[in-house]
Amino acid sequence: MHEFLYILPRGLAIGALISAPMGPIGMLVIQRTLSKGRWPGFFTGLGAGLSDVLYCLLTGFCLSFVTGFIDSHQLVIQLIGSVVLAAFGLFLFRKNPTRQLKSADTAASSYWTDFITGFLLTFSNPLILFFIIGLFARFNFILPDFGIHHYVWAYITILGGALLWWYTITFLVNKLRRRFNVRALWLVNRIVGAVLIVMALLGAIMCFL
Repeated sequence: MHEFLYILPRGLAIGALISAPMGPIGMLVIQRTLSKGRWPGFFTGLGAGLSDVLYCLLTGFCLSFVTGFIDSHQLVIQLIGSVVLAAFGLFLFRKNPTRQLKSADTAASSYWTDFITGFLLTFSNPLILFFIIGLFARFNFILPDFGIHHYVWAYITILGGALLWWYTITFLVNKLRRRFNVRALWLVNRIVGAVLIVMALLGAIMCFL
């Protein structure tokens, strides 16, 4: 029981801290919450959270192999991630917000689309592994005497921390949603899309420096 109580606050903190940096996925969650509603934004964050947990699993079980693979293929990985990011940015930049406002209700199939795009956008940046490694070390999260049940609980708490973060963010942003008209949403799409494209270009340039 002591181990479970030891893991709980650390796992929640790690899950929230992995999700907290306002990078591409955070901007996409905010954009979708403003344009489509709270749950599409939350499902995007859910996909991102699941991707983060997958990287946490890789960190916990195959640390040396994964870090070695990333070091060996860092250029290719960064380039692929930049292409994916640029594609998302271009899509948002050209998106027509009037279509998003026609219906506040979103179909379940659209939730799956939000979930998958959130997962893929996060998964396309495996360099987050090094951030996760730092958090694991900082919180002394994985102990030598942990059993398999401790690991299962640990990754559940990490996912819980991520979901708690995205639930809170989408709740707060959704409160502001009614203040945005079509022109404001169009501007949000353009700004977020442009920022994602710039991030992608900078990432691609950094590959060759």
